[in-house]
Amino acid sequence: MSSRVLTAVAWPYANGPRHIGHVSGFGVPSDVFSRYMRMSGHDVLMVSGTDEHGTPISVQAEAEGLTTRELADKYNRVIVEDLQGLGLSYDLFTRTTTLNHYDVVQKMFTGLYDNGYVVPKTQLGAVSPSTGRTLPDRYIEGTCPICGYDSARGDQCDNCGNQLDPADLINPVSRINGETPKFVETEHFFLDLPALAESLGSWLATRTDWRPNVLRFSQNLLSELRPRAITRDLDWGVPIPLDGWRDQPMKRLYVWFDAVIGYLSASVEWARRTGDPDAWRKWWADPEALAYYFMGKDNIVFHSVIWPGMLLGQNGAGDHGGQVGPMGTLNLPSEVVSSEFLTMSGSKFSTSRGKVIYVGDFLRDFGPDALRYFIAVAGPENQDADFTWDEFVRRTNSELANEWGNLINRSISMAHRYVGAVPAADDLRDRDHELLKESQAAFGIVGDALRRSRFKQASSEAMRIVTQANRYLSEAEPWKLKDDPVRRDSVLHTALQVVADANTLLTPFLPHSAQRVHEALGGEGVWAAQPEIRTVSEEGGPDYPVLMGEYAGEQARWESVPLPVGRPLAKPEPLFAKLDDKLAETGPEWASIA
Repeated sequence: MSSRVLTAVAWPYANGPRHIGHVSGFGVPSDVFSRYMRMSGHDVLMVSGTDEHGTPISVQAEAEGLTTRELADKYNRVIVEDLQGLGLSYDLFTRTTTLNHYDVVQKMFTGLYDNGYVVPKTQLGAVSPSTGRTLPDRYIEGTCPICGYDSARGDQCDNCGNQLDPADLINPVSRINGETPKFVETEHFFLDLPALAESLGSWLATRTDWRPNVLRFSQNLLSELRPRAITRDLDWGVPIPLDGWRDQPMKRLYVWFDAVIGYLSASVEWARRTGDPDAWRKWWADPEALAYYFMGKDNIVFHSVIWPGMLLGQNGAGDHGGQVGPMGTLNLPSEVVSSEFLTMSGSKFSTSRGKVIYVGDFLRDFGPDALRYFIAVAGPENQDADFTWDEFVRRTNSELANEWGNLINRSISMAHRYVGAVPAADDLRDRDHELLKESQAAFGIVGDALRRSRFKQASSEAMRIVTQANRYLSEAEPWKLKDDPVRRDSVLHTALQVVADANTLLTPFLPHSAQRVHEALGGEGVWAAQPEIRTVSEEGGPDYPVLMGEYAGEQARWESVPLPVGRPLAKPEPLFAKLDDKLAETGPEWASIA
């Protein structure tokens, strides 16, 4: 496998705080993957940021009495703080309202335009009759003219997967205020997807290791591709870099077009901020580098068809060729890792419907690792998953507190009480070797699952080792071996070694508690590095917060490291507090069960 791995994480929209359904799709899976890849010795570049253009930002700003920029600034900071609290190890989490992003987006547009894959066309655009404001495709819903699904959006139907235009919908209505939109003729630029279909088909045919549902869905779209508008009648967005267009106050590049380019622009910004402006090319121009894209299932088409099409067109590799664009030849995605939806009592999380659990509220009351663990073991990896407080309480109490926390506490407590340090292992027997061998073998099993983004399988195998270690201690009963301290110490050494191994296996899922376990085992320094909020600026623009981190210096490595005999041990503190069983019945006050 390549030594360089790009983790491209879907961009959360900056029109409000993010809820746990969002981070179950783009956030936690991408971070678990990236942490594992770093621990395995790969050079990871994990990038994303807040998506800040488009009509929804303007609509929310008006509702809150703010300018669009003020609203974007407000929720950019909220989201940055929430993702930092969750421990998402971005090399750069930035935003789309930067001069750097504008520059990269305009270069990508120019490359596509010069190669003939962006063309002007007149279409019917949706306008709100009451405000005169352009309505974004995704804010128009109606009946799909192809399959009859009654909740199709103006850009695509989630039921049959076909690309749509708002004017195609039967009985279209605005999601903003429920009114019927007015359709008016307007000239826009379109991405000529049919001129990229053959090249996309040839490329998709090489993606044999993708999740079957993602690959089939993407291939089925190719025969239905139509030119797709990439500009809109808006005053909030990236200007169109062409004479006669760039100075028009109500013509901007559409949000979906500029957002997917954010993976590239964030990489360029990261390179500049780390002192090597060309460093991004190691992940984007080296054909041996790998690129993994993480998002929810409603974003598959943008990452498996449209973004690859844009890259092919810019590279001059579409159906009618062309020249390599201003950004050089760019890598296409190696894999698109999509998650299904996390629901709450059977309903998709929805702020407008009042079914929402915000990340910030959750972190304040329960901390990051309990949420990360729930998403890993019970989240929407392969199918929609339902979040219930009952299941959250059960998982936290039985698996994190009773199994993992109990193993840590009793093994370190006994070693501290009897020896005061990591004991020697001078009387190892078959049962000890058997458990140690099983623990070491788990690195291959868990690692293989994490490489393939099989997070449930990986976390389950790691916890199986924890269960085995607890059973081992119960059977060996070291507290009864006072008259045989050599054997007692060997048992405790074995248990502590498995605790250390299990802590490594669980580090990608539980990085905050992994640091505490490392310290409880007598370790010093940073085991699992955390992201930092840094305030940055660019010439001609305002200061803004970003997430970055110093991950190269962390000690966590994907291997079993022998514990040094004699390392001092202190009495451990409880790692996971058990939750009140009543929480399962009521939920917290801010997300009570109706």
